Amino acid sequence: MDYLWAGMILVGIVYGAFAGTLPDITTAAIDSAKEAVSLCITMLGVMSFWMGMMEIATQAGIVDALSRRMKPVMHFLFPRVPEGHTAYGYITTNFIANVLGLGWAATPAGLKAMEGLDALEEERRSDARERKMCAPKGTASEEMCTFLIINISSLQLIPINIIAYRSQYGSVNPAAVVGPGLVATLCSTVVAVVFCKVCQRVCPRGS
Repeated sequence: MDYLWAGMILVGIVYGAFAGTLPDITTAAIDSAKEAVSLCITMLGVMSFWMGMMEIATQAGIVDALSRRMKPVMHFLFPRVPEGHTAYGYITTNFIANVLGLGWAATPAGLKAMEGLDALEEERRSDARERKMCAPKGTASEEMCTFLIINISSLQLIPINIIAYRSQYGSVNPAAVVGPGLVATLCSTVVAVVFCKVCQRVCPRGS
């Protein structure tokens, strides 16, 4: 990605030099820098508020209550992850944050969940009875793939980031995307779950 962005910037500067529009490029760079700072300040306020709400919900036990309600869903999606395993809690926290549109808040939990799932796979490799059900070392496990795909599909009830972006750029009704966003992410999540389950049936681990 670093090379891609650097290449795009370099091509733009070279093209501007040949087209005689370097002053416009300079002006655009300065304006974009100011706009980026303004957007960062807006997003910092929005994300600080919602991450604070998430922390209050955690301290009040709301997140734990939602996690308990999600047990049937979690067992359906990750039947081989023990309920008391470290990854279990991180996965549910990540899902809850994503559903609330708190993608930035969901990232740390997602990374911890991946570490927990990798540790779980290592535990299985040490068990001769389950070794044949494990992915080769260095390969993402079945649970890791499922978690990543569902995380990318990301069902969202309130797309906080998009609402903040629309508000920053002067949208008359920033929350107008809530309905379409819910429908779109619901469809993508359903497709993701079906895809994962079909893959698990067609290519079961250990076959």
